[in-house]
Amino acid sequence: MATMRALLKKTVAIANRHNSRPYSSSIGTYAAATANAAEPPHLPPFDYQPRPYHGPSADEVLAKRKKYLGPSLFYYYQKPLNIVEGKMQYLFDDSGRRYLDAFAGIVTVSCGHCHPQVLNAITEQNKLLQHATTIYLHHAIADFAEALAQKMPGNLKVVYFVNSGSEANELAMMMARLYTGNLGMISLRNAYHGGSSSTIGLTALNTWKYPIPEGEIHHVMNPDPYRGIFGPDAKSYAKDVQDHIDYGTSGRVAGFIAETIQGVGGAVELAPGYLNLVYDIVRKSGGVCIADEVQTGFGRTGSHYWGFETQGVIPDIVTMAKGIGNGLPLGAVVTTPEIASVMNQKIQFNTFGGNPVCSAGGLAVLRVLDQEKRQTHCAEVGSHMLERLRSLMQKHEIIGDVRGRGLMVGVELVTDRKEKTPAKAETAVLFEKLRELGVLVGKGGLHGNVFRIKPPMCFTKDDADFVVDALDYAISKL
Repeated sequence: MATMRALLKKTVAIANRHNSRPYSSSIGTYAAATANAAEPPHLPPFDYQPRPYHGPSADEVLAKRKKYLGPSLFYYYQKPLNIVEGKMQYLFDDSGRRYLDAFAGIVTVSCGHCHPQVLNAITEQNKLLQHATTIYLHHAIADFAEALAQKMPGNLKVVYFVNSGSEANELAMMMARLYTGNLGMISLRNAYHGGSSSTIGLTALNTWKYPIPEGEIHHVMNPDPYRGIFGPDAKSYAKDVQDHIDYGTSGRVAGFIAETIQGVGGAVELAPGYLNLVYDIVRKSGGVCIADEVQTGFGRTGSHYWGFETQGVIPDIVTMAKGIGNGLPLGAVVTTPEIASVMNQKIQFNTFGGNPVCSAGGLAVLRVLDQEKRQTHCAEVGSHMLERLRSLMQKHEIIGDVRGRGLMVGVELVTDRKEKTPAKAETAVLFEKLRELGVLVGKGGLHGNVFRIKPPMCFTKDDADFVVDALDYAISKL
């Protein structure tokens, strides 16, 4: 107990020195339950032996990072991990210790670390042709575009390949403005859509924003059923969008962009029916509707292949990245032929968009997700984990909310359930404790008090049980 209190004080001291980092916090007042004397849980068995590591130590890598990389880079944990190998849902550090990756490289590893089928596709293409731009023909980009377009509803059939989610959202915003002839963009508070000089304007979390010009962008109320002023009332949030258009614009807008479940914002699922109402408002105001599927796409929600389908809508433009490449630098924008035609005004080109290696890898990802029925798997394992987490919520008052779908889950920690006071310092302590137990999770929300559980989609029920048991044990030791 004394050790945990010391860690709490140390964490708060570090947080106050780095108030723009994920550790930013102030001391909470949560009174924990009596410590549970149960033994700590153990990782599920996994039949894999990592290779012996003979590279530089964590201290050496960190020293080189500090010397040669930008000072804005942050790292998780007070003593950062030197991760040197990965296999499916597990990661290994330089000592050979195994960790359950419940964050998937920030929701990026979809099939699993070093999935053999994806690796084989990349390796075989690398042997033949590593790079050729779209000024030449190559079947890989066309095959991948065809497979991706077949996953889309409606007339979403034209694909543009880029290298990241930020690039995808930037291109989508430019398309919206060119197609409509309007400038004003609408995004949600608590949203994250990228860190480029343009998409940083769409992002609405001060932790990730620099004080630079953002252009014609309006941030409307976040339809957050847990923290939002209107609870789950989608109609009231939609009225706020109409008010912004009526009072803050000429009455015409370029577009509206939203994640269906906010990722960086802390796994916040939008109020039911919200997008259907807002899409109608935006289209009547001359705008197009953009769905950011960077984190929610490719079956991760379990119930649907795309997150926007959970709201019963079809967007005009869809952006995606992360899980599309299982770790490859790959993103895409999919839209209708009508909207795509506006790009013919000038030359639109991306040197690495549709690179043959990335295209071969991306196509392999789509095939693996289908062959291994990962969407169904996410639904089953995610439902099991959510049920167990909600049971845990009845045991521990510090858990204020459990939310999400499939394998995109958020656990929000509070010091007071009625006031919903963010448990900032306690979250930081539990974050370290989970790592000690062998679980790597993410953190999100404006106050860094939400655990983001978004593992590779090969994550099993045994893995889910271990995460819940580890969280239970860690909280009981607060």
